[in-house]
Parts: sequence; structure tokens; C-alpha cells
Amino acid sequence: MSLNYIKNFYEGCLRPPTVIGQFHTLFFGSVRMFFLGVLGFAVYGNEALHFSCDPDRRELNLYCYNQFRPITPQVFWALQLVTVLVPGAVFHLYAACKNIDQEEILERQLYTVFYIISVLLRIILEVIAFWLQSHLFGFQVHPLFMCDASALEKTFNVTKCMVPEHFEKTIFLSAMYTFTVITILLCIAEIFEILCRRLGYLNNQ
Repeated sequence: MSLNYIKNFYEGCLRPPTVIGQFHTLFFGSVRMFFLGVLGFAVYGNEALHFSCDPDRRELNLYCYNQFRPITPQVFWALQLVTVLVPGAVFHLYAACKNIDQEEILERQLYTVFYIISVLLRIILEVIAFWLQSHLFGFQVHPLFMCDASALEKTFNVTKCMVPEHFEKTIFLSAMYTFTVITILLCIAEIFEILCRRLGYLNNQ
């Protein structure tokens, strides 16, 4: 039975009960993860090594880089992807344990409500991630970062630091914002599809 649960869970995650949900899985799983995994590493992979301040001293560079990046973008976006997956994964785990077919989800009111809640939670998590990203990284990466290094050594005070490949990072940052917005719109569209199909089931009864 445990293998059957795993199979149902796997199929539920890959083939949600809605057409838009299936497209969202394809978009989320293929494009977004590929973009982050491959291009994200290319753009941000060696950022800490090429981040340099004046004077170019290792301890100053590390101190200012930690001030510039409280959390690295790759880690933040990876956490965002995992967090957004949780509501859907919990629902499909529940459906697998109850042996609920994907067709049943939109036919029975209780399952439909639970599924809509999972989609709403995805929207809320994406909105929170968008807000956090704007506060942590802004909307543009500037070539210079002014670092307050007075806590490290009094002689440093405010020092200038060069941000490597700032234009590429700005483009990548804009792309990640765009992916978040597209995901939110897909989730909203999925709720409308659920409601329309639910009304269709009710009218056919």
C-alpha cells in the first residue's frame, strides 16, 4: 500500500486536476528551475570572489559582501521554490493517503475547497517572496556599493565596493520577478478554472 501512496502522490504532483495547474507544473518544474539552476549559477556563482572594495583586503571584502548580501540570491530563490511547493505537496499527499482520484477533486465540494486553499496559499507565499525579494535585492543592481566598515576598523569608515557583472544581475533579477508574477497569475487563473468546472459539474447534476 505504501508504494501505491507514493505512486498516487507522484501522479498528483505531476498531473494536477486542472489544465492550468498542469501548465503551472510544467512552467514551474522546467523553465523556472532550469533558469535558476543553470543561469543562476552562471551569473551569481563567483560573485563573492570578484566582489572587491577599496582597499582590496580579504577581511574587508568579506565583511562588505556580507553586508551587501545578507542572503545569497540563489539560496533565497531555492527556498522560495521549495516553500511554494509545500501547499500543493501537502494536498496531494492527503489525496494519496485517501486514495482520491484527480477527477474526484473537482467533483466533490470538500476536496475542491481544500485544493483552492492550497492554490491560495501558493499565491500568498509568492506575494511574500516578491515583497522580501524587493527589500533584500531591490529592482536594480548598481555597480558601486557603499559599505559601512567602521565596525571592522575605524580607519575604513565608508568604503566603495565594486559589484561584478551588475547589468547581468539586473536582467536576471527582473526575470525572477517576472517568473513570480507569472506564477501568481497562473494560480489566479487556475482558481477561475476550478470555479468554472465546478459550476459545470453542478449544472450537469
